[in-house]
Amino acid sequence: MLRKLLLALLIISSSIVYSQSGKFFDAPFGGGGGYVPSWYIPKVDEINIQLKNLGIPEFSASGLYASGGAGFIYIGFVKNLRLGGMGYAGSQSKAITLNGINNEAVYSIGGGGLTVEYTLPFIKDIGVSVGATLGGGSMSIELFSNSGSNDWESIWSELDQASSDDSYKKLINSYWIFSPTLNLDIPVYRFVVFRLGIGYQLTFGDDWTYDNDQSLRNTPAGLNANSFFIQSGLFIGFFSF
Repeated sequence: MLRKLLLALLIISSSIVYSQSGKFFDAPFGGGGGYVPSWYIPKVDEINIQLKNLGIPEFSASGLYASGGAGFIYIGFVKNLRLGGMGYAGSQSKAITLNGINNEAVYSIGGGGLTVEYTLPFIKDIGVSVGATLGGGSMSIELFSNSGSNDWESIWSELDQASSDDSYKKLINSYWIFSPTLNLDIPVYRFVVFRLGIGYQLTFGDDWTYDNDQSLRNTPAGLNANSFFIQSGLFIGFFSF
């Protein structure tokens, strides 16, 4: 009799545990954050035309390295939906000395925003998510020209007399970002996930300024920060796909 009772309790307990586990794991849950290196490929053709005229080496058309961070959490009350945020920044530079004058150009890009993603429910054990990022960012072009080292008093004297051969310009393009994304998250351990993803950054509401926030007119129509990108990442948190 005791054996039968124990067997019945075991069957009931197993059923309860199974039903709770099925209910608990019927959709991805958890969240975390981490480091996200990426490779952005913006268009730099219009910039390279001007750099060539100045005798400065052209920027690479194959893209630039950017680094940043990202994080997300499954919101629970909507199955498979997760919300989060991300940010990134990267740059490349080219320099040359011509007739004793140091010339350098620096191209920088960066941004961040809110991420909304949906994890495909028919794929198990890994997370395959489609979504988008909505936020803001900026692209800048810095141009330096100087003769090298200088001293404190000379800097101020040259400014006062407007006699310096040194020059600096910073062109800034600020914009809103909408980036469709596709991310693959592979669990390495319950608390560690490796990410590999792709996306395309679309920019709108462009606003060009230079130096101390002065308006910049007549910029080339094809010059923007629209860019295909590849990203990877290592996330730490708690994940169950």
